[in-house]
Amino acid sequence: MTVSRALREPARVSEKTRAHIQAVIEKLGYTPDPAAQALAAGRTNVIGVIVPSVTNNVFADVMRGIYNSSEGTRWQIQLGNSRYSPIQEERLVRTFLNQRPAGLILAGIDQSDETKALLRQSTCRMVQVMEIGENPFDLMIGFSHFDGARSATRHLIEMGYRRPGFLGARLDPRTQRRLDGFRDILREEGLLDTNRIVTTPQPSTVTLGGLLMADLLSRAPDTDAILCNNDDLALGALFECQRRGLSVPFDFGICGFNDLEMMAAANPAITSVRTHRLEMGERAFRMLADALEGHPPDEPVVDLGFEIIQRESTRRGRHSAL
Repeated sequence: MTVSRALREPARVSEKTRAHIQAVIEKLGYTPDPAAQALAAGRTNVIGVIVPSVTNNVFADVMRGIYNSSEGTRWQIQLGNSRYSPIQEERLVRTFLNQRPAGLILAGIDQSDETKALLRQSTCRMVQVMEIGENPFDLMIGFSHFDGARSATRHLIEMGYRRPGFLGARLDPRTQRRLDGFRDILREEGLLDTNRIVTTPQPSTVTLGGLLMADLLSRAPDTDAILCNNDDLALGALFECQRRGLSVPFDFGICGFNDLEMMAAANPAITSVRTHRLEMGERAFRMLADALEGHPPDEPVVDLGFEIIQRESTRRGRHSAL
């Protein structure tokens, strides 16, 4: 019993006893059997994390936050990559649930009907990250992509740009909500021109941002600003402006989304919507761990909000458009 307690809840065993047990474990080469643990306890000490990409810096920051908070705890992180596929996400959810995880952390709110049914039938505690929405499965932490895009588009208008466009790639649900927010503000202002919206299902890259920017300027050469659905596209758009001799921000304004490090390092530095991804990952893990220990948060849904970080790429000023 003492050995079991030392392995499952080391804080309840004295340091001297833990050291002795660890020495015996190393001598015997003992490895705990997770299947036996799950059978005895009804669950493992694994927390499953499902994200759509492990190479995208946005999700890498969220994962870094999760690992930061989980370090030194009894919980083990097991990662699944859905690759933006609802079918793959469903398979991963089934796999995790069959392994009796302690909890799940899932990206987004747009699971398939089959996945939603699996999650709602499960007794597993879980946290949805990256967005907020109605009817969470359990806990949720994120922000509104629609509102973030609205605020960014409003910023472009306030800086004096009257013919803004939108560049979007991959067209996952988060991109769609950002595009909806962009359209919403321009409708209110009577400035919406669908010729200035250029999208593609291809994955985002800096090179693609330049190509989309060229496409936009061929369709609507009088466009004077863009909101990009992520920072890769924004940087590519900046390079295309420079190739064409367009002065940023005086001829053309650029705003990205997520505020990755390269936005501040660009020349000129690029305005972007800052999203609190590291904090999101850290707090998502703590919310879940507390719930697993019988101390769920008072507020099951946490809106971390966003910030418009203005830099040189939109500092034209209202007077220049008059």
